[in-house]
Amino acid sequence: MRPLTIDFCGELHTVDGEREFGIGRESDLTIDDNPYLHRRFLSIYSDFGMWWLANVGTLLTATVTDATGTVQAWLAPGAKLPIVFQTMYVIFSAGSTTYDFTIRSEEDFFNTSLPLNASAGSTTILPVSLTTSQRQLIVALAEHVLTQSVPGRGTIPTSAEAAARLGWSMTTFNRKLDNVCDKLDKIGVAGLRGGRGKLATNRRGRLVEYAVATHLVSAEDLPLLDAAPAASTEA
Repeated sequence: MRPLTIDFCGELHTVDGEREFGIGRESDLTIDDNPYLHRRFLSIYSDFGMWWLANVGTLLTATVTDATGTVQAWLAPGAKLPIVFQTMYVIFSAGSTTYDFTIRSEEDFFNTSLPLNASAGSTTILPVSLTTSQRQLIVALAEHVLTQSVPGRGTIPTSAEAAARLGWSMTTFNRKLDNVCDKLDKIGVAGLRGGRGKLATNRRGRLVEYAVATHLVSAEDLPLLDAAPAASTEA
């Protein structure tokens, strides 16, 4: 098999298949000294003539997408998936920090095309409709990730910080966060609810992972943060 290339913060690492390649706090690819990050979180290895990405941690999860963001998987502890696209994007959160890296392969088992619906000069690829204030909320949480000069790591604000950034009360922010998570949960996005109607404790991180990885929001949405907070009264 041809080797893989891992791109993290502009640093390139080659995976040749001679042994497993670890990713974590103390691994072949050392992400950060973040105590919330497993020493060995993800593993890349070859088996059955294919490359595989496995979550070998016990607590953290990762969101994996193809280059277009139209194919998305949630990699929970103990799960693994084959690396079948020439470009795969991996994003995950540890504590208040979100990290991402890219896996590039010379082989391409599957290919995806981007479904576009153009209207009046705009492009829509969203599986769910969002109100303006719901989009503002997601952008406020993802702002530091979207504004990275070099992709790799970004912090997620607390709910109080995000609410202040938008000029909203905490009651308004929490209500709209509940609504967004509920809306995405209903279309099958995992990790936003904790079971039996309870919301997941790390839902802000998971929401940012999903929104950025699937292009639900992008840097083009950042001007929404400067919009008048009157949008917080939106029904």
